[in-house]
Amino acid sequence: MTTIDEVRKTLGGKPVLLVAPGDAGFDGVAPVVFAGDGAEPALVARPRDVGEVSAVVRAAAATGVPFAVRGGGHAYARYGTVAGGLVLDLRLLGGVQIDPERRVGIASAGTTAGDYTGAAAEHGLATGFGDTLSVGVPGLALGGGIGYLSRRDGLTLDNVLGAEVVLADGAVVRASDDENPDLFWALRGGGGNFGVVTRLDLRLTPMTVVTGGLLAFAPDPRTVGALLAAAAAAPDELSLMVNVMKAPPAPFLPAERHGTPIVVALVCHSGAPEDADAALAPLRAAGTVLVDLVRPQPYPDLFGLAPSQAGMWPAQRTGFVQTVVEDVAAQVIDAVRTAPTPVAVLNLRPMGGAIARVPRDATAFAHRDREVLATVGALGPDGGRVAEARDWVGRTADALGLGGAAYVNFVADPGAGAGDAYPPATLRRLQAVKRQVDPANLFRSNLNVLPVEEPAPARA
Repeated sequence: MTTIDEVRKTLGGKPVLLVAPGDAGFDGVAPVVFAGDGAEPALVARPRDVGEVSAVVRAAAATGVPFAVRGGGHAYARYGTVAGGLVLDLRLLGGVQIDPERRVGIASAGTTAGDYTGAAAEHGLATGFGDTLSVGVPGLALGGGIGYLSRRDGLTLDNVLGAEVVLADGAVVRASDDENPDLFWALRGGGGNFGVVTRLDLRLTPMTVVTGGLLAFAPDPRTVGALLAAAAAAPDELSLMVNVMKAPPAPFLPAERHGTPIVVALVCHSGAPEDADAALAPLRAAGTVLVDLVRPQPYPDLFGLAPSQAGMWPAQRTGFVQTVVEDVAAQVIDAVRTAPTPVAVLNLRPMGGAIARVPRDATAFAHRDREVLATVGALGPDGGRVAEARDWVGRTADALGLGGAAYVNFVADPGAGAGDAYPPATLRRLQAVKRQVDPANLFRSNLNVLPVEEPAPARA
């Protein structure tokens, strides 16, 4: 009897939908968003309620089968799958409830940012996520969540009010400031290390029309620093992301720019519309504008700016910088020009504002004092060029000085350890919670916090 046979036997007559290689529908549910080595799971369990989630978790623990939990499937390191093992696929546990009176949104385990944002918008409300509609809400929130509303409202995890969690022994618990507060602290920034989150309660804020969109600039190194300086001086209502990137073949860009370096700012002003032009003026003055698509629009429409990355092979490195000085920006622009992949980008997300006002030890996200989240990425459809792409990412990240602290949600190296993302004091506290709720490390297909006494050394 194989381990997978043991899983089936352990589940017994429970009505969990199980899909194995060769079954109808397997090829549609087994892959995650990003391409990888092609190894597939031996079994995908698709629960439809929290009781079935608990049953699958207990079966995984009892059999010792390699185990992964899949939500939106957007982890760059492909944490949502495991070769020859059991995948717990949460996508059938969709559903959003919006309570406009209490301004609380409830996201089930399979809810995407698009599902939730659309439902909240019907009531003139929003919770800030990142910049992609198809990402799963729980996975995003457990690692951080920095996007269009972050400087005004904080990270997504700062707006988590409570969670329902299935622990490694199958127990279903509630985590909040008042119930299991240590677990609640760890969930907000500790990723999927502590259990399966089957429900999140999230704070909603009023949001209808924003002034936002895309500004594309000629590839002048001075523009990068000017945009970051403008962001640092901007009101909290202005959030933006800056990309130094290969221009995509988008119809709004001149054809002669396609495939060549450009600087792009994705902006969102969520304050009073009459204040938008003044807030945006320093951004528009940052360089030679090629395209200006910034306009008043419904908040959900901003998410249409993010391209699909499904099926791409990712190479990526993430960290934090204070700024990007002119000579480094020039190096990055030159690097983008010669990158080996069709998608090559330095993504910069200015922090500050409400992010920085949360006490550093209030959650497991311990990078509140950082100025800019920086990520170097290379993505392409050809798996044969992954090594070349990784070399390019490494050289470009080194030029930026990326090292030490990393952002959990953007880690792409499956071999990375928790010491790469958390300061020692934060990691020790996470390990203490891990020993309480998952001492056997069932939940390890993630940026893994080990249930040990001493933290692994942080990357220099």
